[in-house]
Amino acid sequence: MSETALKAPGAAAPSGDANRWKALVFIALAQLMVVLDATIVNIALPSAQQDLGISDGNRQWVVTAYALAFGGLLLFGGRIADLWGRKRAFVLGLTGFAAASVLGGVATTGAMMFGARALQGAFGALLAPAALSLLAVMFTDAKERAKAFGIYGAIAGGGGAVGLILGGFLTEYLDWRWTFFVNVPFAVVAALGANFVIREPEGGRNRSPLDIPGVILSTLGLVALVYGFTRAESDGWSDAVTVSMFVASVVLLTAFALVESRVKAPLLPLRVVTDRNRGGIYLSLGLAIIGMFGLFLFLTYYLQVVKGYSPVKTGFAFLPMIAGMITGSTQIGTRLMTRVPARFLMGPGFLVAGLGMLLLTQLEVGSSYTTLLLPAMLLLGLGMGTAFMPAMSLATSGVEPRDAGVASAMVNTSQQVGGAIGTALLNTIAASATTSYVKDHIAGAASKPQQQLVQLQGMVHGYSAAIWFAVGILGLASLIAFTFVNAGRPGATTVASGEGAADEVPLPVVAH
Repeated sequence: MSETALKAPGAAAPSGDANRWKALVFIALAQLMVVLDATIVNIALPSAQQDLGISDGNRQWVVTAYALAFGGLLLFGGRIADLWGRKRAFVLGLTGFAAASVLGGVATTGAMMFGARALQGAFGALLAPAALSLLAVMFTDAKERAKAFGIYGAIAGGGGAVGLILGGFLTEYLDWRWTFFVNVPFAVVAALGANFVIREPEGGRNRSPLDIPGVILSTLGLVALVYGFTRAESDGWSDAVTVSMFVASVVLLTAFALVESRVKAPLLPLRVVTDRNRGGIYLSLGLAIIGMFGLFLFLTYYLQVVKGYSPVKTGFAFLPMIAGMITGSTQIGTRLMTRVPARFLMGPGFLVAGLGMLLLTQLEVGSSYTTLLLPAMLLLGLGMGTAFMPAMSLATSGVEPRDAGVASAMVNTSQQVGGAIGTALLNTIAASATTSYVKDHIAGAASKPQQQLVQLQGMVHGYSAAIWFAVGILGLASLIAFTFVNAGRPGATTVASGEGAADEVPLPVVAH
């Protein structure tokens, strides 16, 4: 096996990785910053819109500009990390993200804000795959890898809910601009720490020439796909621009796949996605995120609009979900990952999360937080944390070190596209069900209070209808995990060598 091989679990860690646990602190901090940013700005959006004079029609670009740049450039960012080195890409991503955050915090116009968000997305697309691939190449021992990815998975899953709490505090007690400025200390600490403690293993770079046609086709294809779903949410599925975006994305991504199968040094080597386990993980993870993103949105609106919670109280209401995710990821997933095949964590994990979703289909205007939302959030957190942890680890396990960046980028891409689909699809279902309910019941409401009650009941009915779809989607994610993910057979595992060969070696664990 070559010097670029991933070491067999159980082998001693390379001397260059002596500071890997310190490095994990700074990698996790950077990941938390990126995940926080996905939700923290949502809380601040109403205040920012008013201050900057952004119209209702344009306010979506505060979210969309970030999503398009992040989702569209992820594969390119992952390949740059493989080419330049993950540590360099990581520090550059942090520096650029911090600078873009300052620009957003001092924004005086809507256009300046949109530009800052696009820059945040672009540097996030460099930072996120670099962070995950650093973990992949630094933690090669099975038990250590389980712990490291347990922490990373908990942050990836629970960071969005933490963003709601932090965003609520900053918006309510300081100013919406602090939802941008707060990224700066995160980035500075992570960048300084990374510079001193991260020692990237030698021999893992991919120095092949950059696949320019692949970069262009993948970026345009992913941007068209994400924008298509974003547009569908605001303008409908039959809108001419929406349909043209979907058609363009299919054409561009098909052309991308054809190019990748023919070029000598592809941006995304097809061996990364055609592997049965990784393909199953990317698909099941994307489906799970579809359900999760829609749910965050619905519960935020339910708690604030229907229940009258403040932004801060809403954030704290999500704490049980965070606690469940941390427990599922760092206790259940980490402890069992080296003992049972990954599908026996992912499949049941998605089913437990689906059970939590099932409870939320019973949501009504007068539902109790303690008896309905609390147990549902705990189940959701436990299930997602248990499933995310092995998924994050296995998605980058066994890949050639030179492919670690693009394999990590695919994890983020499946999440980003899943988030765009989930927000658009479930919002559309909820809005349609709400409109139908109000139309059928408004005639019986004589007074204004009764009409307001029907509106609220219609809103909750819409959420419930959409959550039923989310239950089905999580069931499908579980089925895919059970069916496709077959890694971790007792007695042996496959470790990829630097030349792309696979050596079957007996191992005492079944994590990979």
